Amino acid sequence: MSVTGEVTSDVPFSTLADTVLERLTATYAAAADPERAVSMRAYMKDVAPFLGLTTPVRRALSRTVVEGLPRPAEADCTAIALRCWQLPEREYHYFAVDYLRRHARACSSGFLPVTRHLVATVSWWDTVDALAAHVVGALVEADPKLTADMDAWIGDDDLWIARTALLHQLRYKKHTDTERLFTYCLRQSGHPDFFIRKAIGWCLREYAKTDPEAVRTFLERERGRFAPLSVREALKNIGA
Repeated sequence: MSVTGEVTSDVPFSTLADTVLERLTATYAAAADPERAVSMRAYMKDVAPFLGLTTPVRRALSRTVVEGLPRPAEADCTAIALRCWQLPEREYHYFAVDYLRRHARACSSGFLPVTRHLVATVSWWDTVDALAAHVVGALVEADPKLTADMDAWIGDDDLWIARTALLHQLRYKKHTDTERLFTYCLRQSGHPDFFIRKAIGWCLREYAKTDPEAVRTFLERERGRFAPLSVREALKNIGA
């Protein structure tokens, strides 16, 4: 990592990462299904090549990969994630996301630039959303000073970075910073992209499970500023 917080091409040395990657690549490759890989790649809009592993198969294989291994330190998480992201097949990225979800508590606020790199590289909803809700959200919850980074991310030109800021509180429930949530939604209310408009509706709908009246009142006041898609998504559980 550079002193500016940007991720460089350097990957930390990690004997655990060496072991994980050796096991992972051998185990996943042996189970590859080239025919299924074609349809999976098409379904994910050609974002990356696939090995053709279904989710249940992949997760079962992942359990064998990590079986008997020690819990990672932050440097191990960084090395494993970055090395998985260097591999072309999407299932390796999924492994990294699942691994980080499981071990997010091993990472400090200094891990945030790594997550930004993952969000902004080979970007699509299938990795971004889990990183936002389960990794970035966990980091910010553990260190509230990182809300300043989220305040910057929400205005980022990269729509996936902005989507991450919108979704990072998705699992906070009663601990949601409501003012920040509503402010983020308003800041991106005019965004033309489907994935931002969908994310606005999703994060409002999720918070409505905790405080439906707050979301209803917010939308009654600001409804004209949002795309119909965002409003429909937000109101799915609470009605108009």
